[in-house]
Amino acid sequence: MKTKPTRQGASTVCVHAGTWLDPATGGACSPIYTSTAYAYPNATHENIYPRYFNAPNQQVINRKLAALEQAEAAIVFGSGMAAISTLILSCLKPGDHAVFQTDLYGGTHQFVTRELQRLGVRVSWGANTAELEAAVLPDTRLIYVESPSNPLLRCVDLEAIAALGKRLGVMTVIDNTFATPINQNPIPLGIDVVVHSATKYLNGHSDVNAGVVAGAASLIDRVRESALNLGGMLDAQACAQLERGLKTLALRVQRHNENGLALAQFLATHPAVARVNYPGLPGHPDHAVAARQMRGFGGMLSIELREPNRVQDLLKRLRLVLPALSLGGVESLVCVPARTSHRQMTPEQRRSAGISDGLVRVSVGIEDLEDLVHDFDQALAGG
Repeated sequence: MKTKPTRQGASTVCVHAGTWLDPATGGACSPIYTSTAYAYPNATHENIYPRYFNAPNQQVINRKLAALEQAEAAIVFGSGMAAISTLILSCLKPGDHAVFQTDLYGGTHQFVTRELQRLGVRVSWGANTAELEAAVLPDTRLIYVESPSNPLLRCVDLEAIAALGKRLGVMTVIDNTFATPINQNPIPLGIDVVVHSATKYLNGHSDVNAGVVAGAASLIDRVRESALNLGGMLDAQACAQLERGLKTLALRVQRHNENGLALAQFLATHPAVARVNYPGLPGHPDHAVAARQMRGFGGMLSIELREPNRVQDLLKRLRLVLPALSLGGVESLVCVPARTSHRQMTPEQRRSAGISDGLVRVSVGIEDLEDLVHDFDQALAGG
């Protein structure tokens, strides 16, 4: 007889972890508890209230994401930015110093530059492991990275970042949205905290806004204290939709990986494309790092057109791929970061981050690969 594996496989965790089995009916799916009023005292001896982040459907997501990220605990929020901002505010106070990766999601960059610094937190930036380490000061309290990053798909050495944080006593945080817990688990690599925009791959169907923070139970307790005051909770209906999306996460990510790599390889040979940013390509500057710490390279890539003034023409000519905001759904999407996710950065900030007007970000969906290749080929060939 084969021995039982020490950990369940990712697909098993996606389907079963955290499920709230209803003893009254024996239903296979977690019931949706819409109540905003719960009796107290009750069997749990807990004051249950959705804004306290402890309602039943919220707990389902918390347990499932903690299991997927191999964390002690997790907490679900009403958006990715609610998760990110609450985490950061719970860990930093006026006078503290924090180090952030230069290549970040535009919403995170905006929060840091417009809100965090206004509150008296000093900030430094670094593009790679060496620069991040050089930016650390005696009063640094947090190092925040995003790997792969949005929109240039840069990857940092997570074990090196984790070792740096532990050596200096600095908390390390990663936005793991692009990788998902299927392709990358930063906590076993030594990173302290993982955040996700669950709006993206975790839900996977472009119909729920949510966010997640996962880490040590003591850290999640601290985040929850701030969350009670900031109020960024997710309602029961949205939690149920997110749970349904999570059940197919492993299957979807496998298809995203396959399509992402194949489309990146095709676009890398196209005469209209100057560069493809995708960590699965051997020519990517961080390919070796990504291959070491990721199990798959994901469905996100970005391209630089040889003629930046043809970006709008590309968007108009696409027939299957939809020009739209967001990412991580089953449908393929494209956007121009300079006009969308990073539009509130100054032109100087975008240039410093390597985000040009000719950069097009592609969220590769789960459609048939041949159809995606054909659509990009005809759109790029247009005169």
